[in-house]
Amino acid sequence: MFVDKAKVFVKGGDGGDGLISFRREKYVPNGGPAGGDGGRGGDVIFRVDEGLRTLMDFRYQRHFKAKRGEKGRNKSQHGAGAEDMIVRIPPGTVLIDDDSGEIIADLTRNGQQVVVARGGRGGRGNIRFATPNNPAPELAENGEEGQERYITMELKVMADVGLVGFPSVGKSTLLSVVSAAQPKIGAYHFTTITPNLGMVEVGDDRSFVMADLPGLIEGAHEGIGLGHEFLRHVERTRVIIHVVDMSGSEGRDPFEDWVKINEELRLYNPVLAERPQIVAANKMDMPESEENLSVFREKTAAVRPDLEILPISSLTRQGIKELLYKAAAVLDEIPEEVAVEEVPEVAERKVYRFEQQEDNSFTITRDNEAYVVHSERIERMLKRMQMNSHDAILKLARTMRHMGIDDELRRRGAVDGTIVRIADFEFEFVEGSSYY
Repeated sequence: MFVDKAKVFVKGGDGGDGLISFRREKYVPNGGPAGGDGGRGGDVIFRVDEGLRTLMDFRYQRHFKAKRGEKGRNKSQHGAGAEDMIVRIPPGTVLIDDDSGEIIADLTRNGQQVVVARGGRGGRGNIRFATPNNPAPELAENGEEGQERYITMELKVMADVGLVGFPSVGKSTLLSVVSAAQPKIGAYHFTTITPNLGMVEVGDDRSFVMADLPGLIEGAHEGIGLGHEFLRHVERTRVIIHVVDMSGSEGRDPFEDWVKINEELRLYNPVLAERPQIVAANKMDMPESEENLSVFREKTAAVRPDLEILPISSLTRQGIKELLYKAAAVLDEIPEEVAVEEVPEVAERKVYRFEQQEDNSFTITRDNEAYVVHSERIERMLKRMQMNSHDAILKLARTMRHMGIDDELRRRGAVDGTIVRIADFEFEFVEGSSYY
């Protein structure tokens, strides 16, 4: 089974917590703080592996979480950072942020990689908070949480040559004849519902990858039929072989089929209209095919005189060798570059920005008898600080006082014993004190 789209959840590892510790050595008086920093959490990295061809593995494993960093240690030892999590993906995978729809990366070459979820920083130990005024702080930080998000993965087939055309024109039969691929072949529309790849040996030490792509119908660029599920794969091919049923066995006109398919390609992506194209006039072993081919040549010459038209028969193998040699010759003239999505070059350069000023805004609401303080700065501080020490409480109190929160609480009627709540942290207001 071919899987070309998947949605996964990724989370960078949390940073390790900092430690509160003091030196306690027999002959070292006033040893001071010795709590180390926590280690950095691991990143989640997607890396291209050319040995993979589908997103099948992501049907069974949808969650990827990197390990968290180690906690800080005593004797001023920092915790170890966690190893990054490497997730292997096939070439041709486009990574899209599921919430914003932004393209994170378009990975096409073996070994390419991108960090999709960064690990959190480790928390600082109490050695980081020592000052001349407070040489023995009982203060440390928790590790920062790792980045997390949902990612949509879309795989676009990486093939040199793509077979396009209406359903039942003989694309799958052609692929089975020129390669060792064994696509499903049947006398009904949409026999091929997923792309099939085959390695084609031309015979003069040249080879290329050919893809039998699901059949197109009118309106495919709007998602009708297999629609976008098909068209996303055409973008990756360097040469298009347009297979046309010259026998008219489906009751359709070969020239109209050629016009409609090209129009669908152009409407989906104008670049596809400029892609090198070879017309494989198939089913030439059928009655009336020669007559239809003559009419087809006349009509296409008026529209696109440079178009290469090669009569073939997948059943009798007529003209197959000439088609392969022509495709190989066109490939030799095209640089081996694949079309990629336009992604901002954020990973290729460093951008230096001024640090944003601390946001000191806050709001206060009433919940029964309690006052509830909403402040992004204070809530972030509560997440990072280990609030089980006296020094941490004092630091919180000083920050709130400098921001003007205590004055606002007092103005709104807070008195001794009034309950104040910030996120999950709850305490009593003490009038006239330097802390709560």
